[in-house]
Amino acid sequence: MGCKIIFSPQAIADLESAVRFIAGENPEAAVRVGNSLIERVAILENFPLVGSVYPKCPGVRKLVSRPYLIFYRFREMENAVDILRYWHGSRGEPEL
Repeated sequence: MGCKIIFSPQAIADLESAVRFIAGENPEAAVRVGNSLIERVAILENFPLVGSVYPKCPGVRKLVSRPYLIFYRFREMENAVDILRYWHGSRGEPEL
């Protein structure tokens, strides 16, 4: 059985913000991007270590879904992945 994926409140807020921003210009693209970002983390159910290590924060990894970065933490003992942030790559470094 795969890992449980848990979205943090901040990750949900990041996703909502991105979708709202895109929807201002193109509602159809906003739906596509939002769905793509949600679907991208599905790989973590079976491959929780696929993302690269994020050296600025111990225990955090990042998964790329251009132009977004998805920051997450794998909790091996609980067989869970916490999605911490969705972050647009042009915005610099996130607070984690």
